[in-house]
Formats: sequence, structure tokens, C-alpha cells
Amino acid sequence: MALAHLFDHVPDTAFFVKDLEGRYVAVNQSLADRVGARTAADMIGRPVTDFFPAALAGRYAAQDHDVLRTGHPIRDRLELHWYPRRRPGWCLTTKLPWRDSLGKVQGLVGISRDLRAPGDTEVIPNSLAGTLDHLETHYSDPVSPAGLAARAGLSPVRFARLIKRIFRITPSQLITQTRLAAASQLLRETRKPVAEVAVACGFYDHSAFTRAFRSATGETPTQFRNRS
Repeated sequence: MALAHLFDHVPDTAFFVKDLEGRYVAVNQSLADRVGARTAADMIGRPVTDFFPAALAGRYAAQDHDVLRTGHPIRDRLELHWYPRRRPGWCLTTKLPWRDSLGKVQGLVGISRDLRAPGDTEVIPNSLAGTLDHLETHYSDPVSPAGLAARAGLSPVRFARLIKRIFRITPSQLITQTRLAAASQLLRETRKPVAEVAVACGFYDHSAFTRAFRSATGETPTQFRNRS
């Protein structure tokens, strides 16, 4: 697959394509190097359980199953991965459904991008990943940057610095982005009234929801739904 060869020139990113059974269809050499495979071809047709420790492999397989079953992508998920020479490190993982010409899911395609830049010595605490997982499932709650920082056991300043470094946005922007992503999914997949979608995604002011949605997408929620 040409994309795999393209990603051979991006050593800080692991690239992969998997079939409906979670087996590798294509990978770049960076991923092969990380798991100790001699070549990328050695990974083709085999599952994650052949290459990663049980805890990591189980987590990756569960993610794959959700993407393949629902067709919903995973975007910028903070998680542990392997650096070259099988050193553990943090990355942002994105997995998208791979569809055929009729729109049927036939696998998934993904990347895991290293977060540590050359010379970067700041350690990402384990508690941050759990806090971001909490945000993904509790975005309808009254979530605040200070509350998320406290949950992660970090000062608000350090929490903001880590979020800015990882996602290149502020904690407030991350909260809004998470809520808008959930809202766009509900607008596409349900017929709930726009006001109900707003409340379900943590926006308690319909007008504020519409302004935020238009600012992010260039469309009102209703226009987005009709187009989708």
C-alpha cells in the first residue's frame, strides 16, 4: 500500500491498516521497528496480540472492535505506545473506519503520533489520560478546566501547559471541541431536536450552542444536519 511507504518517511508516526478481524493489512516500517518485527511485511495478516503486551493489546483490540462495529472514529486519543526499540511513551492515536465504495466498513486505518519532541524532558503523568477519558464520557456535565486539572492531580497552570503542548489548544477549547464532536454525531445519527442535542452535549444555552457550532463548522446545527 503506497500510504504505508509514504509513512516510512515519518519516523515519529506509526501507520497501520487493519481488516475486519483486526489483522494488519498494511503498516509502515516505524511500527515494525517498534514491535521488533524485522520488516513491515512480517506483520501482515497478524493481530495486535502477536506484537504487544497483553494489557496494551487488549486495549487496542477493544478500540478496533468499537470502530469496526459502530463506524465511529477515534481521534487524538492520548495513550501509551512504543517508541523505537520498544520503549514505552505517549502518543496521540487516531483510527478511522475504512469503507468500500458503498459505504460499508471493511476495516480501519490509523496513526499513532509520538508526543515527545527532541530535547523534551517533561513527563506526561498517567493521570492525564484517565482525565481525558473522563471528559469524553462526561462532556454533558458541568466540566471546567480547573475541575479537570484537579482530577488529574495537576495545577491548573501545568494542566493547561500539557494540553496546549499535546493538542495545541487551551483546556477550554478542548472541552468545547469534545462537546461539538459529540453534538455533530448526534445531529448526523439521530432526529433529536437541536435544543435537546445542545443540552445532551453540555450546552445549556441554545444560542451559545449555535454560535459555537457555527464558529467551528461554518454552519448552524440545522444546516449541518440537513447536509449530512
